Parts: sequence; C-alpha cells; structure tokens
Amino acid sequence: MADLNAHADALRAFFGDKIQLTLAHRELELRVEPGDLLEVCTALRDETDFAYQQMIDLCGVDYSQYGQVEWDSQASATGFSRAVEPVTMGRLSFGDEVEIASEGPRFASVMQLLSIAHNRRLRVKCFAPDDDLPILPSVTGIWASANWYEREAFDLFGILYAEHPDLRRILTDYGFVGHPFRKDFPLVGHVEMRYDPEQQRVIYEPVSIEPRVLTPRTRRKDHRYQVHPTHTVDTGGGED
Repeated sequence: MADLNAHADALRAFFGDKIQLTLAHRELELRVEPGDLLEVCTALRDETDFAYQQMIDLCGVDYSQYGQVEWDSQASATGFSRAVEPVTMGRLSFGDEVEIASEGPRFASVMQLLSIAHNRRLRVKCFAPDDDLPILPSVTGIWASANWYEREAFDLFGILYAEHPDLRRILTDYGFVGHPFRKDFPLVGHVEMRYDPEQQRVIYEPVSIEPRVLTPRTRRKDHRYQVHPTHTVDTGGGED
C-alpha cells in the first residue's frame, strides 16, 4: 500500500491538474480529460518512473444507469425479492426507452496499463464530453494493441476514436443497427433473422420475442419432501 501511495504522489507531482487520482481497494485509477489523454498516455509509457509500456485491455462503459438497482438479490424465508420498477431494457417492451439516470458524462473509455519494469498496474479512464456523439482520441499510436479494443468499443458502445486507422465494426453483422452494450439497447435486439427457402437468402424481420424476467426458484422445507418416521423403504433384498 505504501508503494501505491508513493506512486500516486509521483503521478500527481508530474502531471499536476491534468489528472485526477483515486486509490481504492488497492487499485489506482487515473482520470484524464480528452484533450490531455494523448500527452498523459505518452508520458505514462515513456517516462522511466512510470514505464507503462503495455496496454493489456481497453473497453467502453455506459454509465447511464450507474447506481440504479432494480433487483435486491437477497433471499428471505419467503423467496427472492422481485424488481418493481424496471430500469433496464431487459424488462421493457420493444420500442420503449429507459430514462438516463446519470448526471455526469455517459460514455467512457477505460484502459488497463501494465508496467513490467515496476510490477504495477494502472487504470486510466477518459469520458467523452458529448453523450449524443461520443468521440475520444485514439491511443493506437501509443499502444498498437488498442486497435482491436477500440474497434470493439466502437461496435458495442458507439464510441468514436479520432485518428483510428481502421474504425469499423468487429463483432456484429454487416448492416447491424445500434450498439448492443448500451444500456438503452433491448436485450432481444431490434430485428431477428432467419433463412427464407423461397427467397434463398437470410431476411430480417421485427423481433417476435416477448421480454420477460426469470425469477430464481427457491427450495423450501415442505412436507412433500419429508419421509415419515413410520414409513419403511423396501430395498428389494428378499427373505433370508
């Protein structure tokens, strides 16, 4: 823990007001604004005191429902509690929209950095300033491993990475509409596909699945599962 505190002090002394640091659960998180992202990431890689030469992961995050809970997963004597007010698209009808609950920026790009020289890890978080058109600088020029990760974040969250060499979908099908990891994207999707033998091609149709919530089944003590003390069980052994 002392090493983390010392490293946090070194980061604050080097970058000053360009970063915000949070230390919790023995993990150090650095938050930076989009305008300073490339400068900060370059220094994190090149400065010998930091030497974060590997970016092991990058992902997008949608904070629109951050802190909102619709399920209380604690079990009681009468079973599991049920959600009352739906806050996710998984429980809403097709075509409905979920209310954006977060007050701050909605979309963020989160990187996990590794320094082999110092045996340290660092989480770098950068929020897009525009929720309607989230754009962030690409870090592919700093860490080449960000190429496919940024394509994945674009595909699943709709985050655009400026100056990316080949920003296109990587997981969804050609012509896919929407970004499936956004909180307002329905779990059943917008369309379903099937093969039409008459047209001899795959066609897309409106979703026919009705959204529903599965409730965990609770096993209780019940007379049906108790063996009466006067009952005997025939083992099939026969007479001696």
